[in-house]
Amino acid sequence: MRVLVTGGAGFIGSHYVHHVLSTTADHVTVLDALTYAGSVENLRPDLSSDRLTFVKGNILDSDLVDSLMATHDAVVHFAAESHVDRSLLAGSHFLTVNVLGTECLLEAARRHQVEKFVHVSTDEVYGPLLTGSAAEDALLRPTVPYAASKAASDLVALSAHATHGVPVCVTRSSNNYGPRQHPEKVIPRFVTRLLKGERVGLHGRGEHIRNWVHVCDNVAGIDLVLRRGTPGEVYNLGGGTDLTSQQLTQHILRACGADWDLVDYIPDRRSNDRRYAMTWGKAARLGYRPVREFEDGLTQTVNWYRAATGRWASPHRNTGTPCPAY
Repeated sequence: MRVLVTGGAGFIGSHYVHHVLSTTADHVTVLDALTYAGSVENLRPDLSSDRLTFVKGNILDSDLVDSLMATHDAVVHFAAESHVDRSLLAGSHFLTVNVLGTECLLEAARRHQVEKFVHVSTDEVYGPLLTGSAAEDALLRPTVPYAASKAASDLVALSAHATHGVPVCVTRSSNNYGPRQHPEKVIPRFVTRLLKGERVGLHGRGEHIRNWVHVCDNVAGIDLVLRRGTPGEVYNLGGGTDLTSQQLTQHILRACGADWDLVDYIPDRRSNDRRYAMTWGKAARLGYRPVREFEDGLTQTVNWYRAATGRWASPHRNTGTPCPAY
């Protein structure tokens, strides 16, 4: 199978590329615009493979997208603007990339009758849940521009299946962590600052709850959906670890050998959802099983950042080796 992976030079996308090349005989083409969050260095361990092709380009370039779609059997769509804080300042850009970019890909997939289109999304589309967990048919109630743009793109993708029969599956993942994540995200931001002896800021009283899944568990689940998922369906992909932000900070401090005296409590942002939670039994029925213990995965992640100091000086240099595939 020939798989087109959009955003494949980013954090999650590059781990997915390695997973496919390590566990299948498929050919992979990465389409990536190489914005601040993507780097060819993320693909370095696999660039010598004759089953990997890299194309620099934008998912809004309809001519380029059409030419690539014509020669591929399936699409796994990671490319997106994804940072909440950035979306608060540039909501229109997030809508353009995440919604119109997805629509551009779907139209090309429809024209060329691809066999499967996996649209990668987030648990943030469900919005905050003080109790219980969201199943795949739960109401979408995003509260920030990033999550709203992803919810909109989810609906656009599912409508392409309902209207045109495009074989779309949507995955919604909880918070990912692991090697090579951009330092704007909370775990690498805290880790890189603490390893330099700098202070970190914890929003509010540290009571926000998130579910954490190791990136390698997530990409294995996404690949299962590509190969076994039913078109028109949504699949939640969670981990087994729910932590308050204070608990997460404690884990990171311990892994970095730092103390609480480097933590400042800072004012919470207005739109910081208290809790995300979702069920993932549907993906489990496909065979999805997150296997990495959080403590082990965090230790591996901290060790990677400890060794990859070049990334801190220049976030575009996301060097390093991927974690082992299954």
